[in-house]
Amino acid sequence: MWKTSFVVLQLLLLGSSVSFIVVDGLRRDEYPPHFVFGASTSAYQVEGAADEDGRKPSIWDSFAHAGNANMYEGNGDIACDQYHKYKEDVELMAKMGLDAYRFSISWSRLIPDGKGPINQKGLQYYNNLINELISHGIQPHVTLYHWDLPQTLEDEYGGWINQKIVRDFTAYADVCFREFGDRVKHWTTVNEGNVFAQGGYDIGFLPPQHCSSPSIFNCSKGNSSTEPYLVTHNMLLAHASAARLYRNKYQDKQHGFIGFNLLTYGFVPLTNTSEDIIAAQRAQDFFLGWYLNPLIFGDYPEIMKKNVGSRLPTFTKSESNLLKGSMGFLGINFYFSFYVKDNPKTLNIKDRDYLADMAVELTAYTTNDTATEEVIYNS
Repeated sequence: MWKTSFVVLQLLLLGSSVSFIVVDGLRRDEYPPHFVFGASTSAYQVEGAADEDGRKPSIWDSFAHAGNANMYEGNGDIACDQYHKYKEDVELMAKMGLDAYRFSISWSRLIPDGKGPINQKGLQYYNNLINELISHGIQPHVTLYHWDLPQTLEDEYGGWINQKIVRDFTAYADVCFREFGDRVKHWTTVNEGNVFAQGGYDIGFLPPQHCSSPSIFNCSKGNSSTEPYLVTHNMLLAHASAARLYRNKYQDKQHGFIGFNLLTYGFVPLTNTSEDIIAAQRAQDFFLGWYLNPLIFGDYPEIMKKNVGSRLPTFTKSESNLLKGSMGFLGINFYFSFYVKDNPKTLNIKDRDYLADMAVELTAYTTNDTATEEVIYNS
């Protein structure tokens, strides 16, 4: 694993404040007066109580219990036990001086089958957590999806590879907006959508562990050549649908913001050759432009259309219009940077995957007090 301190930044647009999180070596008073300091978690990381009070399994439960979590240890059955210890956790947050806490809702705790009846005990838990945060002066920031799809939807129609997910995600978001939106003003539809698409459907190190490219993760199904693009397409449409619902039905009364979250890296040309400079921009287009171009301009980057070809889904005119301007803010998670070298030979690979479509060689340098580690991605 890379050993590095990290920065998490969340940029809130449309007149809201700049937000989030931890930067080593800087003092709080060095930030603007309205800067929001906070911390974030995912439901499966912290809640525990995996089979209590009506919660049903998510794809993370299945992944961990099948022994497939090769780069992880244990499971989330107990985790930090925040389901039972949320009061103690919030008290600790307050003592730390946090202004905000971004947590995700476990879809299968709130709506156990992914659609249909609401689990009242799950509903009460999130109401209790939100109220506890507010009582300590901490802003609740909510992520609707942090990679833990209800297993029922995965089994029924394949989850994110099926466009039915757009309907079910929107209905789930509607429940959250209705039940919590009087107190929650910042909604993130999806956390690190680009990582979920790559890790879950190309490389296979995240649930639901789909891949077909050579991998150490022993995937039993999937198509790395097509599924990452299909999943991203449906994720973008689900976000846009939920955002339209929020704007049309809730925003005027609740006065909140709804946005999206992505992982990014710094992409630095390995040399000053034009090939490597162009390759660095291409890597940026594949990592960020893959999502940001549709969310801002309504379509994928031209270089992706060229390299991916017919495997890249297309938006209808109405879908494009739905996507454009659907972000009230953009969340960015940043951990380290890559040097980028042009690698056009990967475009000759038959049935190539997302990383090969990028046609680059990525070398990551990260440092800490004692070591420098190098990792090379070379398709």
